[in-house]
Amino acid sequence: MLRYCVALMMLLAVQLTYGQKKGSRLDSIQSVGEVVVTSRLTFREVIPSHTMKGEQLQRLNTHNIADALRYFAGLQLKDYGGVGGIKTVNIRSMGSNHLGIFYDGIQLGNAQNGQVDLGQFSMDNVDEITLYNGQKSAIFQPASEFGNAGSVYIKTRRPKFSEGRRTNLKFKTKYGSSDHFRFSALWEQKISRMLTSSVNAEFLNSSGKYDFRYRRKNADGTVAYDTTATRQNGDIWALRAEANIFGIFSEGGWNMKAYTYHSKRGIPGAIVNNVWRRGERQSDHNTFVQAYVNKSIGQKYSTRLLAKYAFYGTHYINRDTTTLRVDNTYRQQEFFVSSSHVYEILPYWSASVAYDFKWNKLNANMKNFANPHRISHYASVATAFNHPWFNAQGSLMVQHISDTRHTVASQQPTSITKHQSALTPAIFINAYPLRNKVLSLRAFAKKSYRMPTFNDLYYTDLGNASLKPETALQYDFGFVVEKQFTHLQSSNHRPVIQRIRWQTDIYYNSVHDKIVAYPKGQQFRWTMLNLGKVHIRGVDVEAEIDLEPWHDVRLSGRVQYTYQDARDVTDPMTPYYNDQIPYIPWHSGSAILGVGYRQWDFNYSFLYAGERYNQQENIIYNYMQPWYTSDLSLSYRFEKWGCQFKVLLEVNNVFSQDYDVILNYPMPKRNYGISLDVRI
Repeated sequence: MLRYCVALMMLLAVQLTYGQKKGSRLDSIQSVGEVVVTSRLTFREVIPSHTMKGEQLQRLNTHNIADALRYFAGLQLKDYGGVGGIKTVNIRSMGSNHLGIFYDGIQLGNAQNGQVDLGQFSMDNVDEITLYNGQKSAIFQPASEFGNAGSVYIKTRRPKFSEGRRTNLKFKTKYGSSDHFRFSALWEQKISRMLTSSVNAEFLNSSGKYDFRYRRKNADGTVAYDTTATRQNGDIWALRAEANIFGIFSEGGWNMKAYTYHSKRGIPGAIVNNVWRRGERQSDHNTFVQAYVNKSIGQKYSTRLLAKYAFYGTHYINRDTTTLRVDNTYRQQEFFVSSSHVYEILPYWSASVAYDFKWNKLNANMKNFANPHRISHYASVATAFNHPWFNAQGSLMVQHISDTRHTVASQQPTSITKHQSALTPAIFINAYPLRNKVLSLRAFAKKSYRMPTFNDLYYTDLGNASLKPETALQYDFGFVVEKQFTHLQSSNHRPVIQRIRWQTDIYYNSVHDKIVAYPKGQQFRWTMLNLGKVHIRGVDVEAEIDLEPWHDVRLSGRVQYTYQDARDVTDPMTPYYNDQIPYIPWHSGSAILGVGYRQWDFNYSFLYAGERYNQQENIIYNYMQPWYTSDLSLSYRFEKWGCQFKVLLEVNNVFSQDYDVILNYPMPKRNYGISLDVRI
């Protein structure tokens, strides 16, 4: 399978590179990042997105993608602590599996447990992160993207060259608490007018040790434990590398990407009954290659082809003498290909069709393992009406999934295949009631659907083969107020307020046969629950402002608040009926304040999560107190010897708050870091 996929990608690259027309009207490129060629209607979005990019991302004290996503409204991060701790994200209380994570346009998958560990993706090479609720509201996209309840698009840096330059080099090194050492390098090369490349590599090493306070009370309120200890077995060694080739041709463009991640880390585990150290270890060897090609034919038709092959290897060891010894190896493969087409029927009316094929397979060295493989077909039709004052989109996606499991018991092989089909309709509208388009009103309704993962269904001793697929109905109404003032600037007048934006969404989600998975005892093993039915009501509010009160002084602020009421309404006879589901706070929010003066930049970021419960029953024993953190950073930029330097100092959790995101997984107290960037 791998050689077929690589051969397909190489064939595309050779054909597109040597099939260019000579004398193309495209001149030398300054930024290949904008070379994703589309028709005029491709990215007319109906639902405004939440975006953080450029310097705003760089000023945050973030080490990986998960850290940055904490500042988006409606997202809840599951963080098990430390640099090497697993980090997953949940959208609007519907779970991680309803959120699609896309890396340069192609989805990151994990059919084994559905959890994309965002800690494996660094921020050093990321240029933009965008969140869409519902789905990306552009009809020119793969069919499977219409099935997500929400999507996060991660856009990595594209080569940009100033006049006369053909090579860019960037180096970054960081040292911080927990013996944290990180080094990364980026090499960008302009090969020709139509071809550029980039290679990015990063090394990470950390002991993972940090001090924490462990305090627990009994059911009667008396103190059971109250001590300070050092987190053990949280070390990590990781190497990440990524290579890209970007090409353009007449009315089109293409990209090939190879990505690899290798790590060895300890899993500190939950602190239960005064046990501070665990014997769990995990090694990851993840590699994928992917490619896309876009082509526009005339002014009305565009087509896109995507392909990807991924191999994920996981080796899990548990040498804890108090539990059953485990030494398991998992090998997961995925092949994905997509073809999408869009056509402009009339100047304001367009339509698209798309088809995706996905193949997943999981093997393990466990006795009587199910060895499942899954074949998925996705097909979609969508249409969009784009008027200057009113936009509307409708889509329908159908998916057909076949699961086959092969087991060998008592020398008698068995093979069982199950089939599932589902329809995913959606409708989005957006209107501008004012002529200046300062105000926009939007609404959407959508049905999403997701299959249980391989672990949900087949994991030895814990899997539940009778789990039902999970469906969600989403309804959303919101508005955006946005105003730019930079056009008022003149030589005699500089507006203090450069930009303001206010965004609010009110939503209701109804989830049926909801599957909840969270660790119990050992972090790698999960407890699977099928809650049945959950009603989710929520409000997301986000505000941004950019100011220039004085010359050379820049101020920026971003605040977001989320209210979520997510209740289990499955069975009135259960003691947890109408209770808030585990780990969902009613109130959460964040704030970011940035101050810039010439070469200096100061950033303050604040995170808050309100009260919540760690089990289904909302009783005092399961209650978790609110927590908050404050982070500070100060950077200075200067040029010397023909290079650009940036020094950054950071202090995280300034007030040394004691808190758990997940029960019994304490987070680091106050910690520090210093980093140096060099651009040549």
